[in-house]
Amino acid sequence: MNALLSHWQKWSIVNDFQAIDAAVGADWAALDGARIFMTGGTGFVGGWLLESLHHAAQSAGRQFDVTVLSRDPAKFYRAKPHLASWKGLQLVAGNVSDFAFADGPFDYLLHAATDASAALNRDNPRQMFETILGGTRRALDFAVAKNVRRTLFLSSGAVYGQQPWNVEKIAEDWTGAPQCNAPVNAYAEGKRAAEMLCAIYGKQFGTVISTARIFAVLGPYLSLDTHFAAGNFIRDAMQGQEIIVQGDGRPCRSYLYAADLSVALLRMLARGPAGIAYNVGSEHAVSIADLAGAVARVIGGNSRILGKTDSGWNPGRYIPAMSHFNAEFGAVSTIDLDEAIARTALWNGWKPWVK
Repeated sequence: MNALLSHWQKWSIVNDFQAIDAAVGADWAALDGARIFMTGGTGFVGGWLLESLHHAAQSAGRQFDVTVLSRDPAKFYRAKPHLASWKGLQLVAGNVSDFAFADGPFDYLLHAATDASAALNRDNPRQMFETILGGTRRALDFAVAKNVRRTLFLSSGAVYGQQPWNVEKIAEDWTGAPQCNAPVNAYAEGKRAAEMLCAIYGKQFGTVISTARIFAVLGPYLSLDTHFAAGNFIRDAMQGQEIIVQGDGRPCRSYLYAADLSVALLRMLARGPAGIAYNVGSEHAVSIADLAGAVARVIGGNSRILGKTDSGWNPGRYIPAMSHFNAEFGAVSTIDLDEAIARTALWNGWKPWVK
């Protein structure tokens, strides 16, 4: 067995949580002993954060009291039975737009609830927009009522709209925006409006809110059957199918590994300054065509470009500048694209050492 296969055979998701725990480092001191309220804890990003907190509590002896809003707590525990015995976790049933406030004081609010469904954005843009804005308003009302010490709002790089091809990396001071009369931008405009709401609550109520504008992410727990190209490509390669790029392959993305994202967000939750938005992503650009090639190279198989007109919300570049974040919190990107592809596939049952 070659060194790479041996490395992958030894990898476990626990390795990621151990790396997160070490990388958050001194910032755990601000969170240790805290009472945290989380929306979106059942989603991809929120799930990573919740698992990271659980590991830190179970393996490193840190103390958290985490309350998670869930539309269906029973379904959550069926999906994550290992969390049912965590004494530091409480689930409360409710919808993000009108949930009842949990009892007692809270130190932190982590607002991660968003339905990032491309189908919902296409078929019911009003619901998409209203869920983002209404959910953020309710979460911020919770922060005010509970006198929360610090709030972290998970926004999106979509707030910048179309990134011009001649802009290599988009910075937080970019003044572009999505086209506001195109319903396809309901998700992006919802996030923009929610960021404005955060600014209003900061001014009017003194709420300490920092914002993470998240770009593309890759890693275990990512669904392989939704609209994410990377997940679809990995699924097809694992099934021995040809990897098909429906468009011309030119759109550029960058992929931050989910464990690195978790480190970034936990650092922001611990000490994010009020009223500041930060890009959170990878600066390493890769075209969709090259992404398909990378998946084929790592997992095996062939890729093919059909060359159809790209109909997605962003057929151009989607690459953040990370200098602002790195200067405040330190760089977090540690896992390259090939390794991120491999770990995502391994989590989903890929065993390249078994012939």
